[in-house]
Amino acid sequence: MVRVGDWIEMPKFGADGDVIEVNLHTVKVQNFDRTITTIPTHTLIADSFKNWRGMSESGGRRIKRAVLIDQSTIRFLTDEEVADFERFYLLRDYLSAKREELEAALDDVDEDVQRSSAVNRRRLTNIGTYRAYVSQYLKQHPSINPDATTMVRQLPPDAQGLPLEIYCFTRTTEWLPYEAIQADVFDHVIAITPEFGLRLFQEPAGSDLSSALAAVTTQAQQAPGGESRSPNGGSDED
Repeated sequence: MVRVGDWIEMPKFGADGDVIEVNLHTVKVQNFDRTITTIPTHTLIADSFKNWRGMSESGGRRIKRAVLIDQSTIRFLTDEEVADFERFYLLRDYLSAKREELEAALDDVDEDVQRSSAVNRRRLTNIGTYRAYVSQYLKQHPSINPDATTMVRQLPPDAQGLPLEIYCFTRTTEWLPYEAIQADVFDHVIAITPEFGLRLFQEPAGSDLSSALAAVTTQAQQAPGGESRSPNGGSDED
């Protein structure tokens, strides 16, 4: 179940690192902070632990992380916006396929109903187009394993927004390159978000509250005629 060189996790004993010694009565693990944890050998049978050997032998390491989308920014796209997205080469095949799909769907809807309101027609959304873009970005990324599962999926929305999870595998299992690849992917995903009219959710910081308070204070100090008002309620000319 375990051998020298395996990376194992056993939170009960504070072990998270590489096995450096396996004896009859004890197993020694060198944690990533360079401390040594000694585990009684029999507990590896009595208790559960995680062995990352399978990941190492597979040649790829999983990325499984979500970005939180502000749900108030999710909306339908206009025809002009759809046409503008043609400039993204990663979206051209997606938009072409969607255009054919939507035109076929219109054939099943009465023409008068179609003209009565846009809500009677299927339309593209900015979140769906964004999800398609991120999916294509991952598939063409040179450090993402194309033979492993790659997907971008929605998780259940909550008070912090709509989680959009990226699930894929890198071509390497080495820790430092893996972290660099993951950071590179999310650098791009986060930076491209505003192009789709979307905003990421983020808890208000102290600076946000200070800016909002300053704006309200400035407005309150302005008289209806535009003259400044003093803090005691009178104008500067009083």
